[in-house]
Amino acid sequence: MQILKPGQQQVLPADAWKDREAAHQARVRRYADPYLDRRSAGKKHPVEDFLFTYYTQKPGQLLRWHPGAGVVLAGPEAAARAGWKYYGMLDDGDLAAAGLPAGTPAVTVDRTAFLAERREALQFAGIILRGTAKRPAQFGCFGLHEWAMVYHQDRFELRHEYLQLRLGPGGTDRVVEDNRIRCSHFDAFRFYTPDATPLNELTPSRDNQRSMEQPGCLHANMDLYKWAYKLSPALPSELVMDCFELSWRVRAMDMQASPYDLEEWGYPPIPIETAAGKAEYVEHQRAFSSEAQELRMRLLDALAPLMDEDRNSE
Repeated sequence: MQILKPGQQQVLPADAWKDREAAHQARVRRYADPYLDRRSAGKKHPVEDFLFTYYTQKPGQLLRWHPGAGVVLAGPEAAARAGWKYYGMLDDGDLAAAGLPAGTPAVTVDRTAFLAERREALQFAGIILRGTAKRPAQFGCFGLHEWAMVYHQDRFELRHEYLQLRLGPGGTDRVVEDNRIRCSHFDAFRFYTPDATPLNELTPSRDNQRSMEQPGCLHANMDLYKWAYKLSPALPSELVMDCFELSWRVRAMDMQASPYDLEEWGYPPIPIETAAGKAEYVEHQRAFSSEAQELRMRLLDALAPLMDEDRNSE
């Protein structure tokens, strides 16, 4: 059975794709190795563990390099990928179409198999990415979602029990009470304490997620990494890592603006309880929003052939 699609002619010889694979793995290890070392030692990091603990992609999965759908990997080393999920070996007809000699070991992402199992994920990601890209960015939340997660914390289960609140419990509660809380992202809102939930002026939910997410939201921009890795191996790993690294930097700023005292961890505060802190927060938020919009469009461009194929198969 042929798996090469019409027009799928990009072929990477072993020396080219092995170099890209090595570069990707080195890029991942800068983040993954310290996390794995901490985990082995039973230690936690409130900022730098997040992408490996909150999201479901594990370091070993992230280390696997993928060229993305539409690329053929040739050479003896490629045969080892025949057992990887959503990969398939090229038969003689595929090899001829790719301009490769009969018998050449070569693999590519089997887009038919991928769409058969990941169609709903692809469609939902497309809805979120397109919808978010079209909405105006909102910059008035000031990161108060993290504060709402510890509002009246003494009445509920402690969050990040090994961290101290920079302003103490009472000071933290006053910041929540003295500011408008306007979080639009369900996966932040769902961690509010029960006393903070009714203070939010919006009511994000899983049902209205597709119509409420907007490109100024830090969590919506961090989640670009989630949509990218959930659609592996159809996306090139370089793009997945671009999303990962944006999420890493967004997480750092998000926690700097949080109520926690992270000075000893190397993260000075952005004091959003002050006018200067709010201005600094918005400056970072706008820059992240612009960067995320570019990545959002790159994701949509990379997914467009699969989305077209999915529509044509209906």
